[in-house]
Amino acid sequence: MPAARVEYIAPWWVVWLHSLPHLGLRLQRVDSTFRPRDENYQESLLFLGLGAAACLGLNLIFLAAYLICVCCCRRDGAVQTKQRKSCHVTWSTVVAGLICCAAVGVGFYGNSETNDGVHQLIYSLDNANHTFSGIDLLVSRTTQKMKVDLEQHLARLSEIFAARGDYLQTLKFVQQMASSIIAQLSGVPVWREVTAELTELADQTGYVEYYRWLSYLLLFILDLVICLLACLGLAKRSRCLLALMLCCGLVALLLSWTSLAVDTAAAVGTSDFCAAPDTFILNTTEGQLSTEVTRYYLYCSQSVSSPFQQALTVFQRSLTTMQVQVAGLLQFAVPLFPTAEKDLLSVQLLLNSSESSLHQLTAMLDCRGLHKDYVDALTGVCYDGIEGLLYLGLFSLLAALAFSTMICTGPWAWKHFTTRDRDYDDIDDEDPFNPQARRIAAHNPPRGQLHSFCSYSSGLGSQTSLQPPAQTISNAPVSEYMNQAVLFGGNPRYENMPLIGRGSPPPMYTPSMRATHLSVADERLRHYSNEFPA
Repeated sequence: MPAARVEYIAPWWVVWLHSLPHLGLRLQRVDSTFRPRDENYQESLLFLGLGAAACLGLNLIFLAAYLICVCCCRRDGAVQTKQRKSCHVTWSTVVAGLICCAAVGVGFYGNSETNDGVHQLIYSLDNANHTFSGIDLLVSRTTQKMKVDLEQHLARLSEIFAARGDYLQTLKFVQQMASSIIAQLSGVPVWREVTAELTELADQTGYVEYYRWLSYLLLFILDLVICLLACLGLAKRSRCLLALMLCCGLVALLLSWTSLAVDTAAAVGTSDFCAAPDTFILNTTEGQLSTEVTRYYLYCSQSVSSPFQQALTVFQRSLTTMQVQVAGLLQFAVPLFPTAEKDLLSVQLLLNSSESSLHQLTAMLDCRGLHKDYVDALTGVCYDGIEGLLYLGLFSLLAALAFSTMICTGPWAWKHFTTRDRDYDDIDDEDPFNPQARRIAAHNPPRGQLHSFCSYSSGLGSQTSLQPPAQTISNAPVSEYMNQAVLFGGNPRYENMPLIGRGSPPPMYTPSMRATHLSVADERLRHYSNEFPA
């Protein structure tokens, strides 16, 4: 029955990315097997990055052509067209900002997923290193006990039992069992080199991941700041903010395509590893570990026995035999040789601690613990890691689209800011919502007030500098004059016309002044009536 090896199944995105054509710089087909040290395979990953660079070039060419067309096109002076273009600029910027915010959200999720996958890999590597270091430590300690400590005790016991040949024969047999245990432990692989490589891999991976995560975090902040600059530039109609937004947007566009190139190459290369990780590990550890040991930990099948089973069995039997022999000496030799009790008890304690080390070593050499770490590492890299890279690639595409839209709307916004003051002149001056009209009204009074003021000034001047003309006595009857006064009295424009020639003040539009003028006219009419009675 197969063991836990079925826990890892390559996800669909690994299969899809692994099936992508791998082409070299000369456009020749390259094997998609993960070979990071092969030059042709490295060129195939570099070709994917150059594909993103080609997309960046096309994007820049499109933007340059578009900006040239916008700058060279003839400006339309219609107000309705200007308002419609202003609306288009505003909504285009809003849509670009929303796309940028959505891209940042996707990027945050992808960055977190990738970080989780890498940390799962580092955690699994640390666990495997802990297991390997524990195996080496147990083997070295047990070997030292059998070689040094046990031999010292057996040498002193040989001196004590020098007169008894049977006891010396028992000590010699114990010595042979100890040598057998040492021989069996020598067959256990030494994981020192593997541990050093895994430690270096974990350190380098953690170092690169920290700066990768930090770089993307700064890129997200830059994108949000650019969106804020775009909003502030449109709200305040600031050309400085608009120019700064365009420059930063171009930089963010370059960074977006660069991150897409790196993410694509990393995702495809990691997928090639995840498609057949066992093959790569077997080829890598070929000179350090035997194929039997490597397969045992990679597949961990219950149908395959442990390659250390025989060594551990001999170790257990040898320890049991030695414990039986030492117990017999304690029972029969100590009454005859009391001085041997201390050394025999020390040997018995040493054998008991060796048996405890044997149980720990058996547990550590079992494939289930290391295989679980192996599967966890693959899950972190091939599931969370590659999935996060795909989301980061989507972020790069959305960010490139958003900043391309912002750059395209920049010239239109610049033209709109430049011609905004001119557009106010095309609107009615009496429009209260026209800032230009308000500024003009603040410095220039209305025409009616200016005319009244000028008329009033001229009237005052005529009163001081010019003598009023001689009054001609009209022979017309008073009734005719009264009829004329009544005829023109209903019209404020003509009601004071007979008084203009006399240097009278101009008529005012307020009811109080109008009533005053009417009372003066009535007095004059009564005066004329008294002079010329009917």
